[in-house]
Amino acid sequence: MMTITKRFWISLIFSFPMLLGMVMMPFGWMVPGGAWTQLILTTIVMAVSARPFLQSAWASFQKHHSNMDTLVAIGTATAYFYSVYAMFTNQAVFFESAAFVVTFVLLGQVFEERMRNNASNAIEKLVDLQAKEAEVLRDGQLVKIPLSDVVAGDIIKVKPGQKVAVDGVITDGNSTVDESMVTGESMPVDKVVGDKVIGSTINNTGTFMFRAEKVGNETMLSQIVELVKKAQNSHAPIQKLTDKISEIFVPIVLILSITTFLVWYVFLGATLANALIFAVSVVVIACPCALGLATPTALMVGTGRGAKMGILIKNGEVLEEVSDVKTVVFDKTGTITNGKPEVTDIIGDEQQILAIAAGLEESSEHPLATAILDRAKELKITPATTNNFQAIEGKGVQAIVDNHEAFVGNDKLLADVKITKAMEQQMIQLQNAAKTVVFVGMNQKIIGLIAIQDAPKETSKAAIATLRARGLRTVMLTGDNIRVAQAIAKQVGIDEVIADVLPGDKADHVQALQKESKVAFVGDGINDAPALTMADVGIAMGSGTDIAIESGGIVLVKNDLRDVAKALELSKKTFNRIKLNLFWAFIYNVLGIPVAAGLFFTIGLTLSPELAGLAMAFSSLSVVTSSVLLNKAKISTDGKIA
Repeated sequence: MMTITKRFWISLIFSFPMLLGMVMMPFGWMVPGGAWTQLILTTIVMAVSARPFLQSAWASFQKHHSNMDTLVAIGTATAYFYSVYAMFTNQAVFFESAAFVVTFVLLGQVFEERMRNNASNAIEKLVDLQAKEAEVLRDGQLVKIPLSDVVAGDIIKVKPGQKVAVDGVITDGNSTVDESMVTGESMPVDKVVGDKVIGSTINNTGTFMFRAEKVGNETMLSQIVELVKKAQNSHAPIQKLTDKISEIFVPIVLILSITTFLVWYVFLGATLANALIFAVSVVVIACPCALGLATPTALMVGTGRGAKMGILIKNGEVLEEVSDVKTVVFDKTGTITNGKPEVTDIIGDEQQILAIAAGLEESSEHPLATAILDRAKELKITPATTNNFQAIEGKGVQAIVDNHEAFVGNDKLLADVKITKAMEQQMIQLQNAAKTVVFVGMNQKIIGLIAIQDAPKETSKAAIATLRARGLRTVMLTGDNIRVAQAIAKQVGIDEVIADVLPGDKADHVQALQKESKVAFVGDGINDAPALTMADVGIAMGSGTDIAIESGGIVLVKNDLRDVAKALELSKKTFNRIKLNLFWAFIYNVLGIPVAAGLFFTIGLTLSPELAGLAMAFSSLSVVTSSVLLNKAKISTDGKIA
């Protein structure tokens, strides 16, 4: 199948002699062969370059539909076949109108193709960022192998200046790494043993070894490329509106065109040729080809711009929903806070309490369990041996330790067990200090408390202040108790707190908030996935679980809460640009139809079919230019876009 660019060049080459003839006509020069040469040149244009328009229009007609190609096909075919008739009856011909219209319509489509190619090239450049080979430890020796041969579990060496081959975790050494090509963060990031590294980022200063965890299509770069591709090929719901408008618009234009012909030919006594010129001009100027460019070009530029900043917008639907969001709901752990809680206080027999707690939490992956196990390991306390392990939903866990029934959990357990007044007062003091209290008990009695604190991220306060400054309501939704949640909320400036929420109930609370306004939910954990899906806009932190990232409509690669404001503003700007594009796509048609129909003929203002086609091409150019300007948007640290 011939490309649009080839069709355009064929149309331009065979139309050019007729264009030259029009320009040189005042000087007495005409195309050799006259109408016969024009017939041959235009027939080639119609048969080769215009054929897809004719085929598309015919296919739509058979399905009782109409589209943009219908207007182009009818306009050019009318001009062409009338000119054939006029040539054999010794009347004026306007073959050049048919040829020029095809040329200018294709010019507009070339703009669109260039736009899509630029978007594709941007994706290809992302792929090209990958390293081509890696220095891997095999059989005790370091050997260089192609990137495709690297497997999960390989130990890879990275020297200063080299690219990190795949995603993994540093096992030896330290360095600073330039992650700007993936996260958009310009400052190098310090890396030590245990830190994660991202494939395709550049090692700056030190040498380190890391264990490959994600390879091939599983790497973050590959996921980013895939998400950007999907977003750029998606459709915003507003596109459906434009499709509906097109189905109504095309028949109206055809009626206007026929009416124009009848008025001029029947009532005003114009010649058949002049009446047809007015009718064809109406069809051509009314063809809003730019309408098809308005949404996809802005979507491609906006999502591409976001990817460079570490903000992945997954689809066009997100853009439309963002414009009406009034409430932003945050998960606490790992979203507002660092997600790396540490044990700060132990009330009771430290040895006994940590042994029991570590024994019961040994198989858990919860951040609080990790904090307890880390402290036990630090103090070299051996976890207690447990039997008959059982989870208590929403409360904690229990098991048999030394023939006694032991349990570890949150304050929901207090309804079922006994706690002394002194220990209860200590619990309140710890919770008021924004510390989460874990209860350790035996035989239906609390024997100790473990206080764990997960401090807010440095950027959380500034991020939430920016959202509030824009008039957005901020809410924290957490399974933690009300005192700890309120203490954290006070530190970072959250408006409202919903605490003591069971994991399975988060989505229900989001749904309740949606009765008041549209809601964006920001989270990172497995238990956040239902809420991310339920929210009008789900924003997943890039450091979160795969299932959370999959559930979110926007992914923040840098795991920086300040990017929430940037993501919302960029999405809103992109959607507003789509609406601006739709305005420009229609304004040419609305203003041009009366001129093309000859309403201003008496003052000498007319629009020939070829000029109508040129105006239509400039309509497409204006839409593409409008979309490209999104690339020039400047984003400040407070999330505002210039």
